[in-house]
Amino acid sequence: MTQATRLSPASWRSEFAATFALAWPLAAANLLQMLVHAVDVMFVARLGQQELAAVSLSIALFGLLMWAFSGLTGIVAALIAEELGRKKHSVREVRRSTRMALWLAVVCGALGMVGCLAGPALMRLTGQDDAIILLADRFLRIIIWAMIPMILANVLRCFVSALGRPVFATLITASAIAVSALGNYALVFGHFGAPKLGLEGSALSSVITALFILCAYVIAILWDHRLRRYRIFGNWWKPEWSRLRELVVLGLPVALTIVAEAGLFSGAAFIMGRIGPAELAAHTVALQIAALAFQIPFGIGQAATIRVGYHYGARDKLAITRAGWASLAMATGFALASAAVMLAFPRFVLQIYVDPGAAENAVLVSFALRYLLIAAAFQLVDGLQAVAAGALRGLQDTRMPMVIALFSYWVPGMGMALWLGFRTPLQGTGVWIGLAAGLSFAAVLLLWRWTRRERLGLVQHAS
Repeated sequence: MTQATRLSPASWRSEFAATFALAWPLAAANLLQMLVHAVDVMFVARLGQQELAAVSLSIALFGLLMWAFSGLTGIVAALIAEELGRKKHSVREVRRSTRMALWLAVVCGALGMVGCLAGPALMRLTGQDDAIILLADRFLRIIIWAMIPMILANVLRCFVSALGRPVFATLITASAIAVSALGNYALVFGHFGAPKLGLEGSALSSVITALFILCAYVIAILWDHRLRRYRIFGNWWKPEWSRLRELVVLGLPVALTIVAEAGLFSGAAFIMGRIGPAELAAHTVALQIAALAFQIPFGIGQAATIRVGYHYGARDKLAITRAGWASLAMATGFALASAAVMLAFPRFVLQIYVDPGAAENAVLVSFALRYLLIAAAFQLVDGLQAVAAGALRGLQDTRMPMVIALFSYWVPGMGMALWLGFRTPLQGTGVWIGLAAGLSFAAVLLLWRWTRRERLGLVQHAS
């Protein structure tokens, strides 16, 4: 293929099409995953405020550990993509990477379970009510058994997505919503002849849902002829220590990046709690809306990792360029559209979570509308930093992006949130300005690193 052909509009259209084909099912699966977690909260909310508080705290801890370890093991997507790009017949290499990622998922899941068992002690340190801690402890002791299957399922999701079957992730996650809803309905309230377990029933439903998702991926892989030929469950006991080490070295910075970003937003919630309960409630609602919109660029970033990784393995600099910029352009387009909706129809957007017309919500809505203005402004930088990080992961560049994230989120981000929140009349609005600042720094620095990838030697083996 000549350089002129590779730079032609047709080749760009092909890259946009390939990226979109990967991104939309992944983004849809991300949105559906949020609904899976929301189902637990919706059912437990009917048990009472203490139960809801206990589950919210428990899921916050469980979710943080699960997503961090999923980020660590999820780097397997970049390795699989590189192996597919480097060789047409890469069955053995893909199988080795996936098998070691599954091993690592079990280890990470066990560590996550231990971390969750320390949850009650952490809650005591942060001054939570003893009754809520007792309920959270009961919930955590059951839901921890979902940790290993969920991280294993994430590895299989990476495998099927990198192999061009991302729609399986969408279908399986959509099915999991029904399983979660039925499980909660039966086990929380004692329907269908099941025991009425209350809070513990919701935790048990989460375990059942996690096992369902894992089994669904296994069945899909064994059923699909393209996926089945990789025989990723064969010789599962055979170690590949160098590959395992590579996964840890590349994946650990990703996990730390996730913890850093989650820490920024969790810290912002604690700051809001000190400012006032109405500000905290408004912050929670506005952040949920921003998180909902973020799932689309997050999915595009996952697609960018696979597309860039594939061309990285093929040693094709021009194709790497196309894949990265196509993903960034796609994320920019969506971010501008979502920001426009937030700016033009903020009350409509708020209706997802609260009734803006209710008198008892007047103060909450007033604060939430202010925060949504800033959320609309940082849609662009939030999307760009997520996709730029995803593209860099495709180049197996994770350490410096981690340093960028730690600096951006915790120096200008948290620093500005603390100063504006406590030292100026802006208060809650100032906290959101701090969040926007942290994301903006991350976006600018990650984009700078992406644009200088060749000078920095990130693609030196490509041609």
